[in-house]
Amino acid sequence: MSRDDSKSVLNAFDFQAIDEMDPSLSEGHRIVYEREVPFELRIQDNDTGPQEVGTLEAIKVKILVLGEDGNPEQIRVELSSENDMFFHYTHNIEEGSFSKVQETQKLMVEYPDYPNILIKMLNSCIKEPHSFLAVFIMQRDGSARLDFIQNMEYKFVELLSCDFDASTEETIRQQITFRYNAVKSKLAIMQARLQDINAIVKVKNPSLLLQLQKAPMHNQSSMKSSMM
Repeated sequence: MSRDDSKSVLNAFDFQAIDEMDPSLSEGHRIVYEREVPFELRIQDNDTGPQEVGTLEAIKVKILVLGEDGNPEQIRVELSSENDMFFHYTHNIEEGSFSKVQETQKLMVEYPDYPNILIKMLNSCIKEPHSFLAVFIMQRDGSARLDFIQNMEYKFVELLSCDFDASTEETIRQQITFRYNAVKSKLAIMQARLQDINAIVKVKNPSLLLQLQKAPMHNQSSMKSSMM
């Protein structure tokens, strides 16, 4: 095995080229935050009001910024779900629209700091799920609202609300296509790396390779025995 081959093994998990194909980046945005956050999902009917209890689900939150950090042209938040490929909502805000939100919700932060506030609240929902809640209320017409709520023990306090819209069918199609192709490509890279490692071990220590190949079979046999 040559030095170049060994180097390819070390770089096998560099997925940057695949991730850069994300359609969310097509307009020049860059990702500043991407994590799964526990959301309470509710569906609201204008006639009956919101459900009393929603379903708890891990929602992938992606925050993107267009332009410089100190003077962003646009801030976007995208929501998606591994459980529902067709679940995709977007929150777009610019400095002009942020001023209205700032006034109505009495926010004490400026527009450039908005992503950091969102990140802080989302992380709080992850680290302290009993104290900080993210409630996502969906309307039948495709609009939605994300409420960040703090449990103060004696009452619930609404910290911030963000308006969302269901993404278009074309956007959803692009996202599904990207996610499918990304998983397929990353799996191919991982399989190729495994083959490279097998080839290296076979040359350096053939007996070790035999032990590694027998290990999964031994584990399966042990599991079967314990179930009997």
